[in-house]
Amino acid sequence: MVRFSREASNPTKSCKAMGADLRVHYKNTYETARAIKGLSLAVARKYLQDVCEKKRCIPFRKYVGTCGRTAQAKEFKLTQGRWPIKSAKVLLGLLKNAESNAEFKNLDTENLKIWHIAVHEAQQGRRRTYRAHGRIGPYCSCPCHVEMILQEDVEPVEAAKEDVKPRRFTKKQLAMRRLKVGGDQCGGGV
Repeated sequence: MVRFSREASNPTKSCKAMGADLRVHYKNTYETARAIKGLSLAVARKYLQDVCEKKRCIPFRKYVGTCGRTAQAKEFKLTQGRWPIKSAKVLLGLLKNAESNAEFKNLDTENLKIWHIAVHEAQQGRRRTYRAHGRIGPYCSCPCHVEMILQEDVEPVEAAKEDVKPRRFTKKQLAMRRLKVGGDQCGGGV
């Protein structure tokens, strides 16, 4: 069994999905995963479908070198964004897999949220490219591993009201409070 980098806080109310050695760029997938973390299953699916149709962009926050600007990134108070369609389709497939895992565990799929999602670099695929003067250079691909944990959203329970203990003050604190309240109490004026 493969280890996840994090375990669910409530395993009975959560489901997992994982993809290993996916032939998608690590950097694009990292940014796409970061954009959908914390969203509900339905909202994340709709967002990724909009990215595939280029209606909304993925904001690029970390890997921004030579990343172009787009007006669609204003939605996230940023300027740089892209439409990594291949990464979006891979994450859509993982969401579908996680949903079927949730149905198998009899979880409410309407109430699932992406609690944890992580993208790690996989081993590079090595090919060669032919350079000038008979030399050979590397031509590597940058695949990735993706793991996600979806968890049912729990409704917050109000804490029972506890008896409030009266606050106790030291003699010095009481003296300072009297000074603040009474003002200047030493009668000697000029």
